[in-house]
Amino acid sequence: MASTRFFLDMRGVKSGAPAPLKVAIAHQHQTSYITTNARLFPDQWDEKTRQVINHPDQKMLNVYITGVMQTVDRAIIRLADSGELATMKSKDVKDYIMAILHPEKAKQQQDKGLFAYRFRQFAESKSRSTRQVYMHTYSRMKAFVGEQLEQLRFEDITKEWLARFDVFLSATSPSKNSRNIHMRNIRAVFNEALDDEITSFYPFRRFPIRPVATAKRNLKVQELRKLFDYPCEPHAVKYLDMFKLMFMLIGINAIDLVHLKEIHDGRIEYNRAKTHRFYSIKVEPEALEIIERYRGENWLLNILDHWRNHKDFTLKMNRTLKKIGEVKRVGRGGKKVYKPLFPKISTYWARHTWATIANSLDIPRDTIAHALGHGNNTVTDIYIDFDQKKVDEANRKVLDWVLYGKKKRSRT
Repeated sequence: MASTRFFLDMRGVKSGAPAPLKVAIAHQHQTSYITTNARLFPDQWDEKTRQVINHPDQKMLNVYITGVMQTVDRAIIRLADSGELATMKSKDVKDYIMAILHPEKAKQQQDKGLFAYRFRQFAESKSRSTRQVYMHTYSRMKAFVGEQLEQLRFEDITKEWLARFDVFLSATSPSKNSRNIHMRNIRAVFNEALDDEITSFYPFRRFPIRPVATAKRNLKVQELRKLFDYPCEPHAVKYLDMFKLMFMLIGINAIDLVHLKEIHDGRIEYNRAKTHRFYSIKVEPEALEIIERYRGENWLLNILDHWRNHKDFTLKMNRTLKKIGEVKRVGRGGKKVYKPLFPKISTYWARHTWATIANSLDIPRDTIAHALGHGNNTVTDIYIDFDQKKVDEANRKVLDWVLYGKKKRSRT
């Protein structure tokens, strides 16, 4: 049988401050404590009579603590009569009693163990762009099961549940890789819950997330040269120049390109918006020539001097890149009809293309990975200062091959 007593906990209390009165529950050679709402000085608590003394509200407090102890004792007797007490630890008894004493707090604690609550908390811990991706997954789950989502436990997200969710997603997202993003988001929340010991259930051992091979988003070197040299329409020149610059800066993303501030000691340095990794890229003469043509007032480039944000600019740039190619005017109104060189091209192709060409030039994969910021954050990555000159030389080698057909750069 568990034993209980009041305990004025003076541990860690600052001098001159009242101490919390607690209920100590001893069971199975362990003791757990329930904190009451009473705060007392040592001379206001009589250990023998278990009464509050010398306190202006002692009558009210004594009624309160008597009620607390009666609730505690009744709960323990109930557990003993049902046989549950024999299999419980003192902490389990404490949690059971706390749920009776503070049902609102118990519900909040219970909510913290629910899947939807943990998913939202996990999403809130991420950067804005990543949080939006997670909340899109959340909205798709809500569309799948409705309000029931709020009550699901981790144990309810079974292999069968995931399979049915995948079928539901396929109606609006035929791409398996797109659906895999949602599955990986769910898995990330499970992994954190496992680490925090919220659950030991893990459906992904039997529900592997396998990517499907997709068409490469890159240009062959001959195609890239053709694009770079193409006599496009005047309004498209600046967008083609920006694509060239992205390529020359090792596939820098549009959001990072438009927010560059300056060139320092011949290099651009920034933290990538998507991953927050630090990048330092040598600005080669060909890239500098483009930068000088589009110098900005408040930024390195003048893009944000004319555009509200990077998203609007990137959207316009992608639309323009997709149209670069033969243009004809037809009909009496002279409507333009395009025969694009690469109708699926986008800004991200600069990154893929740089990596593909670098690989074709036998540049070591670890150098390519470092150039793209794909390190694994291993102990080795942390303690070894990667030789940045390797990346500089790799980029120069790629540019020499693409721009001049040289596989070895001659030095003067």
